[in-house]
Order: sequence, then C-alpha cells, then structure tokens
Amino acid sequence: MTQITFDPALPVNQKRDEIARAVAAHPVVIVCGETGSGKTTQIPKILLEMGRGGGRRVGGRVGGDAGRGAGGIIGHTQPRRIAARSVAARIAEELKVELGGPVGYKVRFSDRVRADTVIKLMTDGILLAETQGDPQLRAYDTIILDEAHERSLNIDFLMGYLKKLLEKRNDLKLVITSATIDAEKFSKHFSGAPVIEVSGRLYPVEVRYCPVEGDKEDTTRDEEEKALADAVGELIREGKGDVLVFLPGEREIRKAAEVLGKSNLKGVEILPLYGRLSVADQDRVFHPGGAQRVVLATNVAETSLTVPRIRYVVDTGLARIKRYSYRNKVEMLQVENISQAAAKQRSGRCGRVADGVSVRLYSEEDYNARPPFTDPEVLRSSLAAVILRALSLNLGKVEDFPFLDPPSPRAISDGYDLLAELGAVDDARELTGTGRELARLPLDPRVGRMLVAAREEDCLEQMLV
Repeated sequence: MTQITFDPALPVNQKRDEIARAVAAHPVVIVCGETGSGKTTQIPKILLEMGRGGGRRVGGRVGGDAGRGAGGIIGHTQPRRIAARSVAARIAEELKVELGGPVGYKVRFSDRVRADTVIKLMTDGILLAETQGDPQLRAYDTIILDEAHERSLNIDFLMGYLKKLLEKRNDLKLVITSATIDAEKFSKHFSGAPVIEVSGRLYPVEVRYCPVEGDKEDTTRDEEEKALADAVGELIREGKGDVLVFLPGEREIRKAAEVLGKSNLKGVEILPLYGRLSVADQDRVFHPGGAQRVVLATNVAETSLTVPRIRYVVDTGLARIKRYSYRNKVEMLQVENISQAAAKQRSGRCGRVADGVSVRLYSEEDYNARPPFTDPEVLRSSLAAVILRALSLNLGKVEDFPFLDPPSPRAISDGYDLLAELGAVDDARELTGTGRELARLPLDPRVGRMLVAAREEDCLEQMLV
C-alpha cells in the first residue's frame, strides 16, 4: 500500500495528532463535530497510521508502542447497509487499495472481507451478532462506533456491551463518533472519556424558512407537493450544483419524483435514494454525470453517506419513526417531525463544495418548538422486543444492562408480562423454544407469535397476507 495521506482541507485532520494521542492514552475517545468534518473516512486512517488494526502490515507512518494494535483489525460500524458499503468504497479509494481487500465490508446478504482485511465496515447489527461467536470480540483491536447520536437499539446495546467488555480487555480501543452528540452524557457513561470537538463544514450554509401556506392542520398534500416543487425549481434556477431533498419514505419519494417530472425541469436528472433500492441504483447517486441532479432521499442521507456535488438541501422536516403504542400494544412506523439535531444534520449535507443553501419547508417557530434530540429507540420501542433481543444475544437481564438511558421498571415488567403471555419466556424469565424462534423474526413479538402459530395450524400462507 502507498503512504497514508490526509487531506488538510478536512477539519478532522487538523486534530489528527490530538486524536492519536487520546486514543493511545485512553480506552474510549469521543470525537464529535458537525457533518462534513471528515470523521467517518479519516479516523480509520488515523488509527491505521498509529499501527492499530495491523497498520504495520499496511504501511504509512506508524506511531509508538502505545498505539500498536494487538493483532486484531479495525471494526467500523454504520447504522445502515448503504452507508457501510459506500464508506468502505471511499476509504479504499483514498488508501488506493482494492475494495474487499485491505478495506472490506460486511452487511446482511453481502460479505466482502478477506484474511488480509485491516479495516472492516459493517452495520452495528452485524457487530452485535458477532458477539455470539466471539464474546470478547478478539477479531478487533479497535472499534469505531459511528453515528452514535442515532441511538438505535443496536447502538445502545453495543455501548452497554462494550462498556462491560472494556473491563475485561485492556488492549481494546473504542472510538465513538457522531455529529450532533450529547457529548457529556456519552463521556459520563464511559467514566469520563475525553471528548474531542471537530469543526464542521468547509463552506457556510444559509438556512431559509419557507413554510407551506396556511395552518399546518389545514394544508393539503397538493399544497405540500407544490411547495416542494417550487423550492426545488427556485434552487435549480439559482445556480449550478445538485439538490438533496429529504422525504419521510419511499411512497413520498415516488410521488415527489412524479410531481417534479411534470414541473418542466429541463436537463435535470431526478434520482431516488432509499435503503431498499438495488445496489446499482444506489451507486448511480454516488457517480454523478454531467446533468444537474435532484436526489430524493429518506433519512439514509442524513448521516455518514455523503452524496457528492450537493449544494442545496430541501428539508420537509419529516421522517418515519418507529414508536410503540402502549394503548394498542403494537409498534408503528409513523411520520413525525424531526428533532432540531436531525434538522441541523440535514442542513449540514450541503456547504461541502461551495456556499450552501438549506430550505426548510416549515417555520422558524416550528423549528424552535421541536425537541433538541430524537428520542433513543430504547425509550420508544416495545420492551418485549428489547428483552427478547437481549436474552437471545445472551446480554443478561435488561434491568441489569448498562443502558445509556435505562427504561423504567414498569415498562420492563410490562415487557416480561407480554413475553410470558406469548409463551416466549418461562417462570424463571428465561427464553423458551418459542422465544428463540420469535427472536429470529424481525417483527413485533405479537405478530411473530401469530406466524409461529399459523405454521402449526397450517394456515401460514393466509396469515402472511
């Protein structure tokens, strides 16, 4: 491999020596800064240069013994498959190595990791699953937990698991990175871990508020679609550079593509971007041609993923968020207003190639009234599902697990009661055979139990509908 190089224009590289010293001196280091600082792609290279993850085999300037790894590799987690794959491709390109060689990735349905891999990108779910076959995670000498502010169940489980594991493995290093992080909370969880702040974007971003006309309750879908088309049309006319539009889901993306297709945007390419798209269609977004583009994305483009050439952002202020209804006893995916932190993340996606403009299709008063951070998933999920997951992964009792935001005892008790009703746990609160089956199904436990029963009653086909 050629010498490891660092782009001095990326803000994180100005803190390169400070990050390396902190990692050498502490088991856990928290790096936080706005989108666009280069954290996701540069930190693995900084660790490699120190000699972590087999950096000595790879080349580049290597640090002293304090930075040397113990034979494992660098594990780097992302919340989504699309991010894991695209980040791996970007790091391989910067290191001038083959993707699937020294830099590899492992996501559901795709494993491109070899014996000579030294940086392994993966979803946080993959790393959590690996704790079953390798409880001490001996395959790794360093773990980067990226986008920790998303506070998904997997991220919260990993933070609790790694907190306990670090007591047994003094050779393991953990780097937690995020954009809009509640740094003090994370630092406290890891016994006062040092926090390194990194500055954000390269260019300033102008935020414009363009609320849809009329009261929020009275606006029709047509008015919302017209406001979106008007905002995109205005930005296209304003100058060169691509537009990134944030929408809550696939259905809204398809509708927006249809509306924009009719709005006579000449010479403009309209591209969707969401998790279920094929790899080939996702890759089109990362390889722009000559035409100006409008990329219609869900919140997969909010973090980690850098869509190239974006100069403008249009933010609808909405996302699909999973919540558990205590009244109906089911989990629902509903469209909700995003938090202030998520809105900042979205605005931060422009301002990387030139001065950026972020158009928010809601008022400044609306923005100021929103919560500062998105609720952690553990506090808006069915505790039955959380308990099921913890027991299946041998993480111990949920009430004893070191969560960053522990759920209430009442919610835990309700969760156990529901699992007992479903026959998923026994009187000793241990998993039954049915419970192990339910843990393998990525569904609400009640829905999963219906499917298991349907198979036994020979009506699975009808129940699946």
